[in-house]
Amino acid sequence: MRVYVPLTLSGLAEAYKTGELGAGPLLAYAVTPALREWYLSDDIEELEYAALNRAALASLRLLAADAGAARRRVVVAVDVADGAAVADPDRALDPSALGEVRVTGTVRLAKAAAVHVDSDDAEGDVTSAADALEAADAGDDDAQFVVDGAEDHELLWYATQEIPNLVGLGG
Repeated sequence: MRVYVPLTLSGLAEAYKTGELGAGPLLAYAVTPALREWYLSDDIEELEYAALNRAALASLRLLAADAGAARRRVVVAVDVADGAAVADPDRALDPSALGEVRVTGTVRLAKAAAVHVDSDDAEGDVTSAADALEAADAGDDDAQFVVDGAEDHELLWYATQEIPNLVGLGG
């Protein structure tokens, strides 16, 4: 099963150093039954894109909580065993939990299929979105518009071999 793990660039650097995204339970996003129902599509690529975008929003939340993190959303696409990722049935109808899964066990970075990261030109909008997130969560429509502005930026695809350059450890 493909899951999308939200991180920051510093989190990705740590994963690169340790060789793992973390020990479970690890928050990730995937094509869940609730996401399928919400998205109303049977196209697996569209559903995986929706799960990726849910993870990008979770990455934005990580940035909002860490003022020192580089203002670029990061999502790692990783393949895990089918039984390793489980949606919380108690949160199935919660719109904020669409696609959310918990991954048990250690998730090795070697299992990553790709890394998705904002381009440099997205940093201004991502910074504004991270700053506006709390107000958007409280129902402020103007703040929600700012948060949605970050979603206008597509995350770029990187091969896992490019991680050292992404986190400033490559030469």
